[in-house]
Amino acid sequence: MAALLVVLFGSFMDLLDATIVTVAAPAISRDLGADDAQIQWTIAAYTLALGAGLITGGRLGDQYGRRRLFLIGLAGFMVTSALCALAADPAMLIGMRAAQGLTGGIMVPQVFGIIRASFPPEERAKAFGAYGAVQGLASVAGPLLGGLLVEADLFGLGWRTIFWINVPVSVVALVVGAKVLPESRSASTARLDLVGALLAAAGILLLLLPIIQSETWDWGSYALLAAGVVVLAIFLAYERRLTARGAEPVFDPALLRIRAFTVGLAASVLFFGGIGPYFLTLSVYLQNGTGRTALEAGLVILPYALGSMVTSGLGVALAARAGRTLLVAGSLTIAASHLVLWYVVKDGSDPGYWLLALALFVGGLGLGLAAPILVNVVLAGVPGRNAGAAGGVLSTVTQLGGAAGIAVLGTVFFTAAAGPAGFSHALAVVLLASAALYLITAVVMLALPKTA
Repeated sequence: MAALLVVLFGSFMDLLDATIVTVAAPAISRDLGADDAQIQWTIAAYTLALGAGLITGGRLGDQYGRRRLFLIGLAGFMVTSALCALAADPAMLIGMRAAQGLTGGIMVPQVFGIIRASFPPEERAKAFGAYGAVQGLASVAGPLLGGLLVEADLFGLGWRTIFWINVPVSVVALVVGAKVLPESRSASTARLDLVGALLAAAGILLLLLPIIQSETWDWGSYALLAAGVVVLAIFLAYERRLTARGAEPVFDPALLRIRAFTVGLAASVLFFGGIGPYFLTLSVYLQNGTGRTALEAGLVILPYALGSMVTSGLGVALAARAGRTLLVAGSLTIAASHLVLWYVVKDGSDPGYWLLALALFVGGLGLGLAAPILVNVVLAGVPGRNAGAAGGVLSTVTQLGGAAGIAVLGTVFFTAAAGPAGFSHALAVVLLASAALYLITAVVMLALPKTA
């Protein structure tokens, strides 16, 4: 159990740091004199570096030891968090956020392999369920914790506390992790597939960068997206040739022939791709549209976390008998919550705390049904020797989905908000679009094996 808590901390802090800066952005801008582009890069630098390193980080753990790489990544995450907190100007903050993302790319993929090594098969589903629940909660906790820390202004540190908080907790996790985490690795002694690692990183960067910058780069984004697709196609072809020669690729293309893995990846892109833009646009609406403070916005979002806690245990308990049904039900419940919220905000008035809280609580119920078991479904059929690489791919496509969702729905939101109807109309448009997204997600989940 102690080993599980340590690795869950790592995955929680990774996702938390991907979202927490959004709420603190205005305070960072005032303190450092950062313009809009620099604030955008403060968020984007982390996502880009993390996404570029996940697949390679997973394979490094498979080859050189998952415990070792997790602790190295955690130590690096702690140091770079402190350097983010000490940033004297926007350039330093952006650079340290990129470094922080790279350390996350080393740490996060090891979680899946360590869970496999720490738990027997009959207990593994519960452990992966706990991981999925933590992922869902972290998505919600970012805005809440960010608002709380910025408003509290502990020791006069303001926004810097969102990074300082990582340091003492990381120290505890390092000490405990060094004692309780088991070491595991692939039986292969092959050298790292450096060419494959570089191709994977380049392809993912070429996909993520134009998605994140889509609002300002216009047509240039399409050229980079096309280049990213080409590079990833070359990557897969190279990995197939490497496998045919009996070498050890950074990613085994044979994993794509596992139905639960491929369909689960598609479902993960859609499912987690809707969460980021939902909370981003809701946070902006609550602060700029209704005049709430960052902390008040976080408290409105709190019922979502409570709802997910109510159903996450139920989802894990019933996963073996009704996994696919729970995934579909969770997605449909989230879609229903978005329609309820659309109904209460569409007329332009502030619906008040309790109506907002009701819609968000329903959404949390759906998240708790689906998120905890989705990870287990995706990784269930993956051979143990590929656990790290497969985990890296899962984390990567989740990052791609989140970035694409924020780019597309974020652009829709801010374009609509600039019109005469304002933020209520903009949020209503996004809610209808995201409800449709979760209906599509439910359809995709129906393609999963019945045993899922």
